[in-house]
Amino acid sequence: MSLGAARAGFDLALAVDHDPRALAAHSLNFPNAKHSSQDLSRATGNMLLELGGLKLGEVDVVMGGPPCQGFSHMGKGDVTDNRNLLLTHFFRLVAEIRPRAFIVENVPGILNAKYKELLLLALGFVERNYEVFKPRQIRAVDAGAPTIRTRVVIAGFARSLAPRNSEFWPETANKKSGAPTVREALDGLPLDVHPDPRESRGGVRTVKVSKSGPFFERVTGCVPSGVGSPQGLDKYYSRALVAGCLGTRHSPEQEARYAALAYGQSDTKTKSVRLDPDGYCPTLRAGTGPDRGSFQAVRPIHYLRPRVITPREGARLQGFPDWYQFDPTKWHSFRHLGNSVSPLVSEFIMRKVAGVIRRG
Repeated sequence: MSLGAARAGFDLALAVDHDPRALAAHSLNFPNAKHSSQDLSRATGNMLLELGGLKLGEVDVVMGGPPCQGFSHMGKGDVTDNRNLLLTHFFRLVAEIRPRAFIVENVPGILNAKYKELLLLALGFVERNYEVFKPRQIRAVDAGAPTIRTRVVIAGFARSLAPRNSEFWPETANKKSGAPTVREALDGLPLDVHPDPRESRGGVRTVKVSKSGPFFERVTGCVPSGVGSPQGLDKYYSRALVAGCLGTRHSPEQEARYAALAYGQSDTKTKSVRLDPDGYCPTLRAGTGPDRGSFQAVRPIHYLRPRVITPREGARLQGFPDWYQFDPTKWHSFRHLGNSVSPLVSEFIMRKVAGVIRRG
C-alpha cells in the first residue's frame, strides 16, 4: 500500500506494524518515514499523530490492512478470531485522526454474511463524518499484475470531499488488464538458483530484463523521491543486482514429481501448483507467524524448473519492483509477500484518491 501511495504522489509520514521483521523490511524501502511497532488495539489517534510528527487536520489518508487470517477462505474463517477486532480499531483510529480519506483492504471473505455485525460495528465509528463507499473487489491482474489475487477495498472520504460512487469506482475499472503472463513477468530473472545461500551468493544475482511496457516500467523503475534503500538502488542501477534469488532444497523424488506435473496441476503431497507460463500466478500465501506454529506457506512451482519459486520471483509476480528489498530469509520474505497488496493495485486505488483530494 505504501509504494502505490508514494507513486500516486503521497508522502508517507508513519508506518505502523506489530511484526518487527515486516517493519524492518518496510523501513529499508521507506527510509524517510517514521516507523513504530504498535499494538493498534492499544493505540490512540493522538499517539499516532505525535509519532508521525503531525497535527490534527494534516493527514490526507489513513491506509490499513488489518490481519486477514480470521476472514480468509483459506483459513478457518473464525468469527471469534481476536485479530478480527483490529478491523474495528482501524476505523476507531480513523475517527480519532480525522484524515480526508481512508482506505482499508482485506480478503473477499470479509464480505461473508457471518462478519456483517463486525463490519457494521467497525463502520459505525466513521459513518457520521465520512461517506463510505460500497466495498469493491479488485483483482490484481486487472491492475496489471500477473496474479489473480483478489482484495476487497473499502474507501471513505470526508463528506465535504466525497465524490459520487460512479466517479470514484467507475464500472470499467476492472475491465482493463494488460498484465503480462507468468512467462513474460519473470523475464530476466535467473532460472537456476542454488538451495544453499552460500553457493547462491546469499541470493544476490544479476537480472537482465529485455521486455518493456507499463509492467516493466514499474518493476525496473518508477522510484518515488525518498523511497528505496540507497544501497539496494545503487546495486540495482549500477550493477543490475537483485536480492532474494534464494533456492529451496528438494529431494530427488520431490523434483521428479514436480517435473512430471502438467501446468496448473497440484502436487499431491506438498499441494504446490506448477505455474502455467501462459497464465497468471495464483494467490501467494503468507504461512503463519511464530505465534501460530511458524508454518511455511505453500509456494508455486516454477514452470521451467522442478523447484518452488524464489522470493524474488514471487515479488515479480506480485508486481513489486526488482529494487524493492525484503527480509533476507525465504520464510519472512514470503510472509511479507503473502500479506501484501500488489503495489499496482495500490497505485490504481491511490491515484483515484489523490484525484478526489486535489479536486476538493
